[in-house]
Amino acid sequence: MGEGLQPRAVGPRVAAIVPAAGRGERLGGGTPKALRALGGRPMLVRSIEALRRAESVTQIVVAAPPTLVEVVAQLLGRDVRVIAGGAERVDSVRRALRAVDDDISVVLVHDAARPLTPPSLVDAVAAAVLAGHPAVIPVLGLTDTVKEVGPDGRVIRTPPRDGLRAVQTPQGFRRDVLAAAYALKDIPVTDDAGLVEALGVPVMTVPGAQEAFKVTQPHDLVLAEALLARCAPGDASAGADSRGGLDVRGGSDVRSPG
Repeated sequence: MGEGLQPRAVGPRVAAIVPAAGRGERLGGGTPKALRALGGRPMLVRSIEALRRAESVTQIVVAAPPTLVEVVAQLLGRDVRVIAGGAERVDSVRRALRAVDDDISVVLVHDAARPLTPPSLVDAVAAAVLAGHPAVIPVLGLTDTVKEVGPDGRVIRTPPRDGLRAVQTPQGFRRDVLAAAYALKDIPVTDDAGLVEALGVPVMTVPGAQEAFKVTQPHDLVLAEALLARCAPGDASAGADSRGGLDVRGGSDVRSPG
């Protein structure tokens, strides 16, 4: 279950929200994606351990499948607040945001399916918000050429990739900004920052981490298992703790429900 959250120095408090109520059908296996085993332990446990090890995080709230709240609570330990998630990712984040302590000023939203995210990346995002940016996301440059393709399969254009980035999590926000964003209704976005952008609030980027890729497809699970196998004993619980320290593929999007 990990050692639990450690007391932090007096200052602004940071909460991490983890929407983990999604079924993860693309991964297969008949088990909720967040509870799929990775190196003998559920992905969710590994993701929570990374948040625990981050210096900045003082509270963790997990939105679990409604029928598994007690199971997940026992799995994660008493230092993690577990609530029933919603039908969609946005519903889960809304519910988790309401469960955050009143004195929290910064909220991070993190995918349960990024189990190898280094704690240093978590702290980098939180630090950028605490430094004054209302919204911060970790990103990686693209190595593949990207095409915009029409519904008939024909290429419409090739956007220059110099200005394109793959987005990761955790994404960090001032609490009031994220709350205002989630008060919006029926905004078609694929990540939390998209809602904030709809408010007209600027979103800053920080360098992401290659090992913070999202486990969505079966081959992602194979890659994550291989990376864990390469880690030295003691490191496998949360992945490498240095950004860009492993030679893996770049970031993935955040389009699946969580």
